Amino acid sequence: MAVAVRVIPCLDVDQGRVVKGVNFTNLVDAGDPVELARVYDGEGADELTFLDVTASSSDRETTYDVVRRTAEEVFIPLTVGGGVRSPEDIDRLLRAGSDKVSLNTAAIARPELLRECSQRFGAQCVVLSADARRVPEGGTPTPSGFEVTTHGGRRGTGICAVEWAAEAQHLGVGEILLNSMDADGTKSGFDLEMIRAVRAAVEVPLIASGGAGAVEHFAPAVHAGADAVLAASVFHFGQLTIGEVKSAMRADGITVR
Repeated sequence: MAVAVRVIPCLDVDQGRVVKGVNFTNLVDAGDPVELARVYDGEGADELTFLDVTASSSDRETTYDVVRRTAEEVFIPLTVGGGVRSPEDIDRLLRAGSDKVSLNTAAIARPELLRECSQRFGAQCVVLSADARRVPEGGTPTPSGFEVTTHGGRRGTGICAVEWAAEAQHLGVGEILLNSMDADGTKSGFDLEMIRAVRAAVEVPLIASGGAGAVEHFAPAVHAGADAVLAASVFHFGQLTIGEVKSAMRADGITVR
């Protein structure tokens, strides 16, 4: 039996408010995270992802507060990421009400962190968030042509995105959130080539992120190998509803929840 594909709204949170921009710049206010979470829960979202986009230590308590208030209001799984640097950060987020925690920059700096967190909290709680892009001209070539970035996609690492996903799976992550930095906020469609490349290298569930702009963009991402599809601005600004996305995928023969 086919596993049902999940539809996940992503809330980029900055100082307690949801924001959205293009390629992580020119951020505009998109509302209160708890209010939006309640709307998405009512619309049939399968999960919610919160990313603390500034993630400064001074802002951290705001994030815990948002997570606590959201967990009290909605009962679908909640993944939280942004600025998570240690098992202690994960512990606090799980206690605040998140079901899963995503790691990005800290895992690149010290991959063993993924194994430590997986062993302590269980693979199902640990998500690798990979902000990946095509290697720009003059950049360090990688076997796949894709590289992992840090600092909201502004800084290349020279690390092959496909090899990094495979290593993260080996280290024990339960899921990979693959975000195309080239497509982020452009609404031009998911990076299908990148999804296919990572899918061929890993068996854990893969969430496709970056580029959703129309209902017809979601099914191709699933056919390319995604187990879940994530979007932000098209939901926040009312261009699409969760129901419309699910209907379009269902019409394409995809099993949805």
